[in-house]
Parts: sequence; structure tokens; C-alpha cells
Amino acid sequence: MKFSRQTTLRSQATVTGVGVHSGLPVSLTLGPAPVDSGFIFVRTGLDGADREVAANVDAVIATEFATVLGDREGPLVSTAEHVLAALRGMGVDNATIEIDGQEVPIMDGSAAAFVAAIDQAGIVTQPAVRRFIQVLKPVQVKIGDAMGELRPFAGGFRAEVEIEFTNKVIGHQTFSFDLSPEGFRRDVARARTFGCMNDVARLWGAGFALGASFDNTVVFDEARLLNTEGLRYANECARHKVLDVIGDLALAGLPLLGSYRSVRGGHKLNNAVLKALLSDRSAWRVVESETARRPVRGHVEAGASTVGGLVSPAYGPDVS
Repeated sequence: MKFSRQTTLRSQATVTGVGVHSGLPVSLTLGPAPVDSGFIFVRTGLDGADREVAANVDAVIATEFATVLGDREGPLVSTAEHVLAALRGMGVDNATIEIDGQEVPIMDGSAAAFVAAIDQAGIVTQPAVRRFIQVLKPVQVKIGDAMGELRPFAGGFRAEVEIEFTNKVIGHQTFSFDLSPEGFRRDVARARTFGCMNDVARLWGAGFALGASFDNTVVFDEARLLNTEGLRYANECARHKVLDVIGDLALAGLPLLGSYRSVRGGHKLNNAVLKALLSDRSAWRVVESETARRPVRGHVEAGASTVGGLVSPAYGPDVS
């Protein structure tokens, strides 16, 4: 398994759909990007020139019902987490994400359509060493009864999610996942966004969920699941939360080497934990994959772009 070099897309691939909150049609095109670019959203369809925004934590301007990215002129793209999860989950390091509307299309509520687009475009390696952000010490954030924590982890990236809903059909669910492209495709990518019927009126009144339907959302009432086709996984809700975690933490700018645990979490908590990590320069450092298999020798300055101490697992498919 090759994981030492950065990757990008071989060509472009386009998906079309509607925004789950706006209900408006939108087209999104994934394409190649140079080394060390990360993920760049290119917002088209605006008056005047296109606008670009790098998918990093500094660009986050809202996390209420989705992750919203923008710049000093205002919001540019909403519901960014699913496409970012697909790119990070499938081992893509650098990509452009061109979008002609205000919101990433919800598709079927999961990341499956974006994985299919990545497959269509193809993945190629680039002549640059892959870099990671290695978590060096625990960083924890609490918001009300929600808790999120990043910790050092010697096996790549792990997400552990626990949810607890008053809705008895959803109830208490857990899911733990060690990130690899194969595992992401099999265990996480198809998990759909979910909601409860008693929240619909409140969301509509606030201008959200205008594009939600049984085609793109798993819906529960107080007694049962309302989607006639049933669930894709017994704990699909917890798995979708892991999908959101992968997408939200992709805003670190580089793949993370660490373990993330959340209890009753969401986009706001994920973002807060990532900001807490990056704001503490003693809590992380950048490591390169070429030397990540070697044990740490001597002192390495936190945040320095130097060598590492952990083995990366299957971060990225075996491509050339």
C-alpha cells in the first residue's frame, strides 16, 4: 500500500442535485489541484468574478445545522462536510471543488455520490511527500452535555462517536472507525443524514431543510422509521456522525494522526475541538510520511514541518 506521496484527481467529475437546506439546484465538479493545495472551493455563478476559499478551519463562519465556509465578504458554500469527508476518506490530498450554488448538493444524504465521482475522476499520486498533523497530547472541549476530544493514537486516525437521542427509535448508538479508503467506502460513505419529524416545522420556520425529503434524509417519528426502504446499517445515525467528523476535521488542512472521540457531538463541537488543537502549538506537529515509520529521536518543535514518529495506515489507495 502506497501512502508516501500526495494525491489528486486525474480528471474532473460532476454531480448535480439540490441543497438540503436551500432546496435549490446546484452543480458540483471535483477536479485536480497542485501539490500542497489541500481542498479549494471555487464558487461560480456569482455577480462578477468567481471566488475561492480554502477548506480550512479559519474559513468556517457557521456550524449550526451544517458547516459553512466563507470569507470577509460573507458565506460562500454551505454543507461542505460530506464532500470533504469523501475526499479525505478516499485518500485524496489536493482537489478543487467547483460549485455554482450556495450549498453542496445533498444527493442521497450520504457521501456515496461523491465517492462515485472520485472513482470516475480517478486518483493519481503527485511528486511531493504526504504530510500529516500528528496529535501530541489530549485536547478536550465541552459544550453543554456534549464532549469532544482529540488524543494521540499510534495507528493513524480513529473516530469514536456516541450519540444519545430522546427519540427512542434512534436512542443510544456508538460507532468506532479506523480510517482507510476501503473502510470508508464500506462502512461510512453510505450512511445518510437523519432527522425527526417533530423538528421539521422548526427547521422550515428558520429557513432550513427546504430540500429535505425521504430521498435524502432518514426520518423518524416517535415510534418508527418512516423511510420505506429501511436503514443501510443498524447504527446508521452513529455512522453518519462519523462521516461528519471526517469531513469537519478535514478542515485541519492535512490528514490527522490521532483519535477523536465525541459524545452527543455535532458540527459545532467538531469545529471547536479542531480549533482548540490548532491553537495550542504544543499539542501537534506536522510529520512527513517518508519518515513516519521511524521512532521519534530527540526534540521536535511543535508545529514544525519536519519528521514524524507514527506509522500511517492505509491513507490513500494504491495508485500511480
